[in-house]
Amino acid sequence: MNISRNEQRALHVLALGGRILHERADGPKITSVTCVTREGMILSDLDMTIFNKLRRKRLIESRSGGPYHISKRGRLSVRAQLDNQGA
Repeated sequence: MNISRNEQRALHVLALGGRILHERADGPKITSVTCVTREGMILSDLDMTIFNKLRRKRLIESRSGGPYHISKRGRLSVRAQLDNQGA
């Protein structure tokens, strides 16, 4: 599966315990997303197009309307990086 650099970056953040917070307008459509690391920092590279690509590829998932986390398929797809070991 082809995963772009920005998608990989977002998946790394999610694999290390981050989450994607989403906001909805009046209705079911998501209008804005914010990727937050486990330390509380915001990843500025994530926008709606990357978010939609990750959802379409089923690399992220939300349960019961909560924040989006990495799915099992996303964990298997993310490439390992030596500088992202979460220590």
